Amino acid sequence: MTVDLLLGLQWGDEGKGKIVDVLTSKYDIIARFQGGPNAGHTLEFDGIKHVLRTIPSGIFHTNSINIIGNGVVIDPVVFIKEIEGLEKFNIDLYRRLLISRKAHLILPTHRLLDAASETAKGKAKIGSTLKGIGPTYMDKTGRNGLRVGDTELEDFKTRYRHLADKHEAMISFHDVNLQYNLQELEDEFFDAVEQLKKFQFIDSEGYIHNALKEEKSILAEGAQGSLLDIDFGTYPFVTSSNTTAAGACTGLGVPPNKVKNVFGIFKAYTTRVGSGPFPTELMDEIGATMAKAGNEFGSVTGRARRCGWLDLVALKYAVQVNGVTELYMMKGDVLSGFDTLKVCTAYKYKGELIDHLPYNIEPENVSPIYTEKKGWKADLTGMTTYDELPVELKDYIKFIEDYLEVPIKIISVGPDRTQTIHKQ
Repeated sequence: MTVDLLLGLQWGDEGKGKIVDVLTSKYDIIARFQGGPNAGHTLEFDGIKHVLRTIPSGIFHTNSINIIGNGVVIDPVVFIKEIEGLEKFNIDLYRRLLISRKAHLILPTHRLLDAASETAKGKAKIGSTLKGIGPTYMDKTGRNGLRVGDTELEDFKTRYRHLADKHEAMISFHDVNLQYNLQELEDEFFDAVEQLKKFQFIDSEGYIHNALKEEKSILAEGAQGSLLDIDFGTYPFVTSSNTTAAGACTGLGVPPNKVKNVFGIFKAYTTRVGSGPFPTELMDEIGATMAKAGNEFGSVTGRARRCGWLDLVALKYAVQVNGVTELYMMKGDVLSGFDTLKVCTAYKYKGELIDHLPYNIEPENVSPIYTEKKGWKADLTGMTTYDELPVELKDYIKFIEDYLEVPIKIISVGPDRTQTIHKQ
């Protein structure tokens, strides 16, 4: 058996949670492979909106096992609050949610260190979500981190104290006026750790290997987006993990030859949260209209998302890096009403016309070259088949497919799981 991957192709917020929820019935196991509570996956069905931050998006399907993989970083406090939010839905969480012992823990001092570091940067800040993600991954690569499996050891609190003291010294080094009550934060943390220990901890790479031998179907769920990848994103305005397909191998222990399909999700336009270059960003009324129609606010942070036209140069780069086999286009309904749509098909880079993503896409180096497409007026939200879609949207889809050389198989026309059109 093989593993399919699902990941975002832009700067995150593409709608991965909805699509995982739509696809889950086809899979035995849904496994998150990177990121942490900075990612919010939104699912909407039966008139209820759910935002998942650490828990895989297949949790609402009774027949699926959900795994938090070794590449994920877990904040026990946030995790338990997420669990409490699911209690009213009568989900058998203790049977269906498994946690890798090798997943790293976000400590209270990681969050404080994140805040101190970002504050000290001033105008040079990178737009961190301040969830402690970066400092946790730094400890992971620096071989200082604490993992889920460490909570089972007798000297866990001693290990914690050693690392937390180190963090406090680093916070003081930043020389910022950060007010906090660490004792209060630690009380909440250790209480959450005890709650966390009620869940099944597994050696996840062995579990997944055995599942493959037993011919179980597995969907690996990515967080954030490819353009935020620590290696291949718009560095330094990136996240601290590998959000691309390669991250599933390291974040779950899946060998590359076991990966089959790579499902890439993108919006019909482009958004970005926080700082960083954005060639097609619209700072005008059109961008504001997109943001309002698309309800473009972060599901976790609440921060307004910057909006712009679809960037096919960046999208093709993400398709190539990930080896995408099929595409899913989200929020086509948001573009209804525009007379003309623009699509970036090339960059003018330092005076030269190029069709690839260069090392630096800062505005002083890059300006987008657009192709115009005719817009559509129809309300898509009640449509259920591809044939119903307006001809202008079908032309838009065909244009994207031809440029990216990958078929678009799903078109989302609204937030609910039922507002999903499958294209043959």
